[in-house]
Amino acid sequence: MRVLVLPEKISQKKVPLYSLDGKQVGEIPLPPVFSIPIRKDVIRRAFLSALTARLQPKGRDELAGKRRVGESWGINYSVARVPRLDNGRAVLAPHVRGGRLAFPPTTERRVHERVNKKEKALALASALAATARVELVKQRGHRFFAKDLPVVVVDDLEALSETSTLKKVLQTLGVWDDVVRAQEGTRVRAGRGKMRGRRYKKPKSLLVVVSSGKCPLVKAARALPGVEAVSVDLLSVLHLAPGGHPGRLMVITASALGRIGEKFEVVTP
Repeated sequence: MRVLVLPEKISQKKVPLYSLDGKQVGEIPLPPVFSIPIRKDVIRRAFLSALTARLQPKGRDELAGKRRVGESWGINYSVARVPRLDNGRAVLAPHVRGGRLAFPPTTERRVHERVNKKEKALALASALAATARVELVKQRGHRFFAKDLPVVVVDDLEALSETSTLKKVLQTLGVWDDVVRAQEGTRVRAGRGKMRGRRYKKPKSLLVVVSSGKCPLVKAARALPGVEAVSVDLLSVLHLAPGGHPGRLMVITASALGRIGEKFEVVTP
């Protein structure tokens, strides 16, 4: 359990609980973590830390661009005084074809930006609180018709194993337009990356949070463009604030919402 200490008390609000038919079957109180102040600066730092943790340090061969024996011809040849072969080809210099790099990457460079554990916990809590702010979710460009966020659904949602059935449920909940937005925004990357296994750029759509990563819904949701299904145990700032921008549209089950309340405890002095 992570304890968050706040200077003043916060009000705990309630959100509707929906069935798979899109009908409200009751109300459920949101955990206090969804009402804490949002720290965008802390969220940004934690996002960069989690993003750079995936990067692998790389370097260059010490002899890269230096496997040529050349020497300068000197003056009075009407050519630049750089190392050259006997046939006149320039070698070794940083600005010539096949030469070395002036400042090659090194494995000693610090790639991973580290943050404190308490700061990381605060960022995760703030990112969770941002999912309950309608104005922040709209600023990210999400399309939905729900008045209260996050969209809480009964636990029967986790048993869905077919993508077509999940599509009908999302349509009844009023969040399917966001999946259509992600599909329309999918485009081909404008660079060399299109030839390196990352050809398409896909916008982030809604996030489905479940209580267990082994439920059938995880496989049913991965076929939808931009949709991610993740368990509470694996939930991170990368899911809640893609690009470091908080306010992702979230659909969560009732049991998963209860487990989030168990993970975070808000204390006021």
